[in-house]
Amino acid sequence: METLDQTDLQILRILQANSNQTTKGLAAQVNLSSTPVFERLRRLENEGYIKKYIAVLDADKLNQGFMVFCNVKLKQLNTAIAHEFTEAIRHIPEVTECYNISGDYDYLLKIRAPNMKAYQEFLINVLGKLDCLGSLKSVFVMDEVKQSYGFPL
Repeated sequence: METLDQTDLQILRILQANSNQTTKGLAAQVNLSSTPVFERLRRLENEGYIKKYIAVLDADKLNQGFMVFCNVKLKQLNTAIAHEFTEAIRHIPEVTECYNISGDYDYLLKIRAPNMKAYQEFLINVLGKLDCLGSLKSVFVMDEVKQSYGFPL
């Protein structure tokens, strides 16, 4: 972060809250003209501070409101099996996030489904077919208390 000044950080804070900003609107919020803000945005993108711009969708309205965190333990932990698992997970759309974790399990998956029945079918027909899978434990989300897409800057 040595190359970021307070204006860069302010731009990033604003974009974390709402990435649907015009350069002109963003410039007004940071008290600069559009050209330097445009140049700063391109630099922040090129240097990898901004990975992408997304729209946050309503999972309930799209019938994907059933959320599960699934702890996964592989049959055996080695490079080949871990690679096989991560490559398979990258191609499963129901898995919206995947983390390699420490502790009793090897991975933590965030999974979206329409309902419990659909999740059960997903376990049997998708995850259950992965040969590298040893065991899993599902934790069902009853209420989403806080959801944040950014982090403090």
